[in-house]
Amino acid sequence: MTEDTDDAEIITKDSNGAVLKDGDSVTLIKDLKVKGTSVTLKRGTVAKNIRLTGDPDLIECNVEKVKGLVLRTEFLKKG
Repeated sequence: MTEDTDDAEIITKDSNGAVLKDGDSVTLIKDLKVKGTSVTLKRGTVAKNIRLTGDPDLIECNVEKVKGLVLRTEFLKKG
């Protein structure tokens, strides 16, 4: 007997434990340097219309200066 784990829903949570869904807006809780660029995203920056990935620790989003950015949920809060 094998369990089919592909059907299990992946729950993505922010740093405070709030459940994130596609289309939510999130706020950075820490200044983050973006690899490969000279851009630093400041604390309080809002990323709108996020997209969930297959990994519960990562989300995709667009911010003012960087498009197609992947962020770790440990640095975000829903808002």
